[in-house]
Parts: sequence; C-alpha cells; structure tokens
Amino acid sequence: MTDFNLLSDPNFIGFDNFREMFGDSGMWNSLRVTIYFVLGNVIIGTSLALISAALMQRLRLKSWVRSAMLLPWLVPNVAIALVWAWLLDANLGFVNQLFRNLGIPTLSFFNETQAMPMIIGIAVWAGLGYTSLLLFAGMTQVPVEQYEAGAIDGASETRMFFKITLPLIRPVLALVLVLSAIGSFQVFDIVLIGYDASPIPAVRVIFFFIYQNAFSFFRMGYASAVAIFLAIILGALTMIQMRLMRANRSDLS
Repeated sequence: MTDFNLLSDPNFIGFDNFREMFGDSGMWNSLRVTIYFVLGNVIIGTSLALISAALMQRLRLKSWVRSAMLLPWLVPNVAIALVWAWLLDANLGFVNQLFRNLGIPTLSFFNETQAMPMIIGIAVWAGLGYTSLLLFAGMTQVPVEQYEAGAIDGASETRMFFKITLPLIRPVLALVLVLSAIGSFQVFDIVLIGYDASPIPAVRVIFFFIYQNAFSFFRMGYASAVAIFLAIILGALTMIQMRLMRANRSDLS
C-alpha cells in the first residue's frame, strides 16, 4: 500500500496499487501466460509421472534406476535453463542440428507459438523424476491383496490402475497436484536465463512481471501488490484442489 522505489521513504497510497493492477493489461497477460504454463506442466507432468510410477511399481525396477530418474530434479534450475538454451539454440543447438538432418522443422525460443510448449517440456523433464517417486511411494502402500483380488476377477492392468490404484493413492495425488500447481506458478529461472532477462510476451510469466517491476522499474509497492494477489490465487487454488480431491480422507483406512 505504498509508493516505494528503494531510494526514498515509502509513501502510503492506500489501494492505488491494487486499482492499477486490475487495470494493467501487462499483468493480466502475464497471469494468462502463467496459467497456460501451469495447466500444461501439471496435466502433462502428472500424467507422465503416473505412468512412470505405475511402471516402477509393476516392473519392480531397481533402486538405482529410481535414483537416476531423480537426477534432473537435483540439478539447479539455472543450470537446466543454460543447458537447454544451448541444446535448443537456433543456430548451434544439438537438438536443432539433429532436426535439420532428419528434415524436421527446427525449434526456436523466440517463436510465439513454440516458446511456451518448449518451456513446459523443459519443466516437465526437470520435475518428472521427483513427482514419479512421490506417486510411487503412495502406490507401494496399496495392499497387494487388492491387486490379487482384481486379477482373480479378470481385471486388466489398466482397469486395476483406474479402479484400485488411483482411488487408493488419492491423498498422495492431491499433494502432488498442489505442489505441482504452486511450483508451476513460481516458474522464473527458465524464463530469466533462457531469454537472457528479455523474454517475449508469450513466456513473460507473472513471477518475471513481479521481478521486473521490483528490480528493473523499482516499483516495490506495485510489485508487492501483485505478489499479494498471486498469494491469494494460490491459497484459493489449494483449497479448491484439496476439497475436490478429498485429500483428508484415504480409501486405505
């Protein structure tokens, strides 16, 4: 509720920052871009993680395989952004060179239609191992007798997954969805590093918008107002997710 630029004393201005925020097309574009990223990252990432966790459970993969899957999550986001920015470089990137040799259209961080899917793909790759292991841990708590009964009744692996596994890991799945959604709203490193602090509008996410207003334009009060608005959105989203997923109850009890 202040006009504060880090160089002088804050000046109290009431709700002016919030009124400006709701009329700021740049803020709404950043929020819209972020929601696009959140939906893509959560839906694709969670779906792939469920498949990976189910394979780990049914195939009884060795512990070193599960540990190897976690490696991308352990790498700092800055390093991930730098590596993928090099791999996907329009002129020298290995991925684009491979695509050219195969006759496949190349990718570009600065293509308005390709940019966000590329960012989503990088984020999914980075978090897949961690999310898979969380879901795998939940699947290990499902009694083996449930699957044996399903097999005796002639249920297929797919049917047992949807009728036995998913209902019984609902609290863990709710946790994964909440963590994934909150983490997705906080995407920043990949955009900042991948675009050298000058992202195109198609990937200018809400965290970058806050960062830019606070430390480039020195509008700390306005940036704080947007951050408060984002916190309210995340709180409401978390409550809705927990309620819809009935995360406080488990069919195992």
